[in-house]
Amino acid sequence: MGHILYQFLVDYIFTIIGFSLAIFLMVKVIREHHWPGGAIAWVLIIIFAPYIGVPLYFIIGNRKIARGINRKEPLYTAPDTKPNQPIRNPVENVLLSSGMPPIRRASSIEFSFDGVEAYNKLINIIKEAREYIYCTTFILGKGETGSGIINALAEKAKQGVRVCLLLDSLGCLTITKKNLAPLTQAGGEVGFFLPMLPFRRKWSANLRNHRKIVIVDGKTAMIGGMNLSDHFMGPRPSPTRFLDNAVFLKGEAIYDIEQVFCNDWYFTTEKELPEPEFLSSTDETTSHSLSSLVQVVASGPDVPEDTLYDAILTACMESRERIWIVTPYFVPDEPILKALTLQARTGIDVSIVLPRYSNHRVADFARGSALRQLIKSGAHICFYEKSMVHSKLLVFDRSLAVTGSPNLDIRSMYLNFEIALFHYSPNEIDCVAGWIYQLINNSRIINSLPDTKLQIWLEDLSLLIAPLI
Repeated sequence: MGHILYQFLVDYIFTIIGFSLAIFLMVKVIREHHWPGGAIAWVLIIIFAPYIGVPLYFIIGNRKIARGINRKEPLYTAPDTKPNQPIRNPVENVLLSSGMPPIRRASSIEFSFDGVEAYNKLINIIKEAREYIYCTTFILGKGETGSGIINALAEKAKQGVRVCLLLDSLGCLTITKKNLAPLTQAGGEVGFFLPMLPFRRKWSANLRNHRKIVIVDGKTAMIGGMNLSDHFMGPRPSPTRFLDNAVFLKGEAIYDIEQVFCNDWYFTTEKELPEPEFLSSTDETTSHSLSSLVQVVASGPDVPEDTLYDAILTACMESRERIWIVTPYFVPDEPILKALTLQARTGIDVSIVLPRYSNHRVADFARGSALRQLIKSGAHICFYEKSMVHSKLLVFDRSLAVTGSPNLDIRSMYLNFEIALFHYSPNEIDCVAGWIYQLINNSRIINSLPDTKLQIWLEDLSLLIAPLI
């Protein structure tokens, strides 16, 4: 009888603890997850499968991390330089109020929309390094591209150049010590961002570093969507290569990009890198009238606000002529979708270019409901069918273009560590818009989507789990 009573009390106590924990987690989910679909998905799994949902949330559910104690404060500390004609539009105001750096001058900005060209430019700036090379990527390939870049970095390390390579633990899951041996044996340093298994003090199965950054001597940088893999770039053309882009730039903005890398490196390795040197435009030969205006925007679990999301939503609402979007995965949350549909209904040119089939089928299903609403509202949905589109580009009127690593989906807006460039100069905006225009002309306009019961069921299921993958 005593044993039965004891077992009953133990079961009762654990039931109360489990119920209390589930209630606590549901409140936490609702407060942290701004997208209703994500919150609903977590609440359902916690209620109906608590033994799975509760531990799963602790593993992959948290959306923000406390990094302040692990990095220099504040994130951006360079002088508040201002361009000749301060922009001060609503988007810039949103970014500044969230702690992002101000608009900087870039003495040179070059867009590369070809994988061979981007690879050759990257190898060339690596060869020009004299002091240091900082590089971070989500995916490092094992093929010709990955090994070529590793060998180029190793060669510079042998010459005494400091090489720091930061890899995401999920994106580079199959990379081994053997793959990195040429670099590490030459004296290069390698860090793996947030290991997926809980064997270290810092780990996460969900929060990924999706940033792509290369910095050489604090003078030249590469930002964009291209990973260091055959699918994205390489020394020769490839029939399986994705359609993607990269931005090569020089000037004041390098300081802000380098600060992002330095903080990511310290968070990962707990090793301090030298404080970046701010190269003012007054130190360069390029006149102010020829310089480009660009703003560096970092977003992710280490940033208190959802800065990138807020800026894009603001740009959508403020547009008066056009909103052009190129993205491989289109899973907007309700406010951005509503802004796009309303703008399309008012007659603004809302054009969205997507791959007919991406490399993630769940994302293809998850976009269905949003695309139907946009088509009904008069937006132009363009499917590119010749290859996988991996570019991430946005153009708003003739006042703003956005390039970088973020996709227009829930993961990039709320979960991934991302970095973007906001371009304010007409020349750069026109360059990006011109490439998108060509892409639209080579795509198929979609006027309807299949709406069978099975299709709708798959879309609803995919949409429900999209924030979790």
